[in-house]
Amino acid sequence: MTEIYNRVLQISEYKGFKSVNEFAVKGLGYNSSERLNRLKKENTTPSFDITQDISNKFEDINMNWFLTGKGQMTTTLTLSEPPAAYLTLPDSIPLIPVEAMAGFGTAATTILEMDCERFVVPTFKGADFLIQVKGSSMEPKYNSGDIVACRKLSLRDAFFQWGKVYVLDTEQGALIKRIKKGVDKDHILVVSDNLEYDPFELHLSKMNAIAIVMGLIRLV
Repeated sequence: MTEIYNRVLQISEYKGFKSVNEFAVKGLGYNSSERLNRLKKENTTPSFDITQDISNKFEDINMNWFLTGKGQMTTTLTLSEPPAAYLTLPDSIPLIPVEAMAGFGTAATTILEMDCERFVVPTFKGADFLIQVKGSSMEPKYNSGDIVACRKLSLRDAFFQWGKVYVLDTEQGALIKRIKKGVDKDHILVVSDNLEYDPFELHLSKMNAIAIVMGLIRLV
């Protein structure tokens, strides 16, 4: 029995399944245990779909342990210490510095992105990047230190959903704000949730990049 298949057995038992077949069918939604049984062969590594399915279905399983045998079987994912295996998964999301937002996804940030911490957050599938909230202007919903998942939009074809929260890269730097209809088609009204901050009009030409906020992760 290979070590990787033995770890499959451990997960199955830990989750209360009576057999690997039951784990495959009821736990992972497969038609049979055939894909898992292939891991019995020496020098076989789990395919990406198996790794991703286990990660999505059982978020408490430490994928670094599953792939390498190192560490504990279960873990609590924190943004400061991502499991090493997550760094190589295609669906992982980079946590980028605020100043990198404007060029994200271009050649200008290719090297920078390689150095970013990356996280697998199934809830935010489709997000392009994570970015950290700074300041108190969006309290109480978005606190300083929170991480927001964002999907980048085209400036040329941007269609604003009034009342939604966006990350705007402007001449004043990156802003996380709620957007409402401006005085005309060339302006938007930039609104803070914290009433101590006054709303202001922003001309679309003053924006370098824009992304819609899909949700947040709060550090505790």
